[in-house]
Amino acid sequence: MDFRRLLLIAVVAFGACFAGVFLGQRIAEAPNPNETELHAVLHERIELTGAQKARIGKIEAVFAARRHGLEREMRAANIRLAKAIEAEQGYGPRVTEAIDHMHEVMGTMQKETLAHLFEMRAILDPQQTQLFDESVVKALTADAR
Repeated sequence: MDFRRLLLIAVVAFGACFAGVFLGQRIAEAPNPNETELHAVLHERIELTGAQKARIGKIEAVFAARRHGLEREMRAANIRLAKAIEAEQGYGPRVTEAIDHMHEVMGTMQKETLAHLFEMRAILDPQQTQLFDESVVKALTADAR
């Protein structure tokens, strides 16, 4: 009887850890097609001046480093969640805290991504801004269709 219980706990823990890692990879490592589309619009469909390209390049380099750090934080948050699930074997206070932490990190990523977009947008002229804004709206509403 004790061996079966131990085996069941091990299987549930492994499943929870696997689910956490799988979810983390989907959230943190999968490229967002909408974001990729925005960058394609910015670099391919909008004719940028040399000065605009240089300024946007600097903005993107700074954000890439920050994004990398936030992605690391999300992976760490997933590990923390997996360990909490493993330890509690249910929806307990450690799991709740780990989920809240994950949401905080994801919220920070979303806020900083939007700040990054607005920073690049500020460099564009009115005609470029209109095309950029249309692309942002399209990207944000694509899943709603």
